Amino acid sequence: MSYKLIATDMDGTLLNSQNKITDRNKEAILEALEEGVKVILCTGRIFTSALYYAKALELDTPIIACNGAYIGEQDKSKIIYEEPISLQTFRKIVEIAEEEKMYYHFYDDSTFYARELNDTIMNYMNWNKERDEMDRIDIRIVEDPLDAIEEENSKVYKIVFVDENRRKLKNFRKKISTIEGIEVVSSWWSNIEIMNEGVSKGKALNKLCEMLNISMDEVIAIGDNENDIPMLKTAGLGVAMKNGEEEAKEAADYIADTNDESGVGKIIEKFILKKDK
Repeated sequence: MSYKLIATDMDGTLLNSQNKITDRNKEAILEALEEGVKVILCTGRIFTSALYYAKALELDTPIIACNGAYIGEQDKSKIIYEEPISLQTFRKIVEIAEEEKMYYHFYDDSTFYARELNDTIMNYMNWNKERDEMDRIDIRIVEDPLDAIEEENSKVYKIVFVDENRRKLKNFRKKISTIEGIEVVSSWWSNIEIMNEGVSKGKALNKLCEMLNISMDEVIAIGDNENDIPMLKTAGLGVAMKNGEEEAKEAADYIADTNDESGVGKIIEKFILKKDK
């Protein structure tokens, strides 16, 4: 099979444990681009964060962000696709989160909202310190999430709940899943992510490929976690990382080396560049 597009997740996949793109991954991607193959970042991250890495890789393709709730051009001149959570549904989610005393944050394409500072917020703040102004994420600590969204007329593409107590998180997932009109997934053992019903990386990737006139059979999708499964299943070749969750591996056609072993670069070398190093 001649593949025309590579869709790669970022955390735990393209990025190593230090949140960096290894030289081997970058070299393989640049060689694939020279061969005319398109490379798409398909991430749960906020658009602005993904944009930084897209520019570092010299990509000119649209970005799939927020687990597929948002597809945008890199220069933000065009939103290709968006599916935000309705305000009514957002209100229900927040009510349960407050009752259960769960930490959560949420975002649109460029603004990161949270009720309080925690390690995640601090990581993004440290990120901003090292970036040029145009690459920084707008971080806002808000007292009332509903007021913030209504006042700024913002769109909520994804809500993330974080807790290291697995039992508490599991029970919360069970309770929050009773709300109609939402999609619930996870991208890490300590989180739950909520989008509008039907939103997934697989659906977004399919929409983008239709626009690019590329068959899903001509796509390699690479990921490591539950939120990647829809695109692993819908792509011509679904690749899970060795460091990934078992359910992602079970959904994949092929298992790559870990993110710290340049697994993405090796997949590109094998299936696109037809070489092994």
